[in-house]
Amino acid sequence: MVNNIKSKRCEDCGFVYYLNPSAATAAFIIDDQQRVLCVKRRFEPAKGTLDLPGGFVDMDETIEQGMAREVNEETHLTVSSLRFLFSIPNLYVYSGFTVHTTDCYFLCRVDNLESLHAADDAESLQWIPLDEIDYRKFGFTSTQTAIQRLMAQKDQILSGKCGKE
Repeated sequence: MVNNIKSKRCEDCGFVYYLNPSAATAAFIIDDQQRVLCVKRRFEPAKGTLDLPGGFVDMDETIEQGMAREVNEETHLTVSSLRFLFSIPNLYVYSGFTVHTTDCYFLCRVDNLESLHAADDAESLQWIPLDEIDYRKFGFTSTQTAIQRLMAQKDQILSGKCGKE
C-alpha cells in the first residue's frame, strides 16, 4: 500500500520501502571537429530515438565505473578520462513500471576511435556537429534538457570551467 509519495508500506508487517532513484549515466563524447557521439536506441523505451552513450550503474560499481563500462558496451571505446558535469532527474518507463532515475552527465575522453562500432543497446552511432544538434530528436526529457544545457554552457564546459575531473 502507498505509505506516502516516496514509499510503500506492507499492510501485514509494516515494512516501509523507500522508492529511491536509480543511478544512470550519459556521456558527452566530443571529437576535435566539435561533433557529439550519439547512439540510436535499439530497444524500448524510446526505441529509434537518439541518445547519448550510457545506462544504469550496476551494483558494486561507482558512477564513474558505470559510465566507462556503458561507453565501452555501446561503442567499444575506452574512456581515458571523464569529468562530471551535472545531474538531472528522469522518469524511465520499462515494462509498464516507472523508474525514477538520477541521470549523471559526464564529458568523456576516449583513447582512440579505431574500435568504434555500435553494440549492446546501440542500434547505430553517429557524430552530430554541436551546432546542428537538435535536442528534440532525443528520446528522454532529461537528455533533451542536458543537450540544451550543454549548448547554453558550451564554452565553459569545453574549456573545463564547468564540472570537475
